[in-house]
Amino acid sequence: MNIFVLGAIAIIAYILQIFLGMKQIKNFNAVYIRMKRKGKVAIGRRPGKLVSGTILLLGVDEAGMIQEAEMMQGTSILARFKPHPQFIGIDIHQLTEAEMLMKENKLTRQAAANAQKIYLEVEKGSHRDETPVSPIFNLGNQLSLMKLSLQNKFTKRSV
Repeated sequence: MNIFVLGAIAIIAYILQIFLGMKQIKNFNAVYIRMKRKGKVAIGRRPGKLVSGTILLLGVDEAGMIQEAEMMQGTSILARFKPHPQFIGIDIHQLTEAEMLMKENKLTRQAAANAQKIYLEVEKGSHRDETPVSPIFNLGNQLSLMKLSLQNKFTKRSV
């Protein structure tokens, strides 16, 4: 009996995590799309596995001035984006030297430095996305390639 109760609790917790994770993704998309409609968006991230993660979205105009800033910081799927007006009016090219940034916590400083680095790389045309691929996704790709390879071998033999 107890194992069924624990199993039901685990399943409910898993479904709740999926639901809240989807709401968090929708929140990110809504903030990103709203900022993107106004101009360029610099995205800085400081991922966290066991510690708090941080995502910083900076709405930047053509001159490189930050017009809007929102940040999501936390360890749970309950974290949401919150406005950070202290970034507004700063030139993204000098973001890491800004005096106000020294007053922020370490995670925010790292996310801001990441946003500036990626923005400058994109501006120069030298940015390469280095997002790690999940092992499960990579396994799926490998299986798809093997399937295509086998299909090609069999179609060549039958011709």
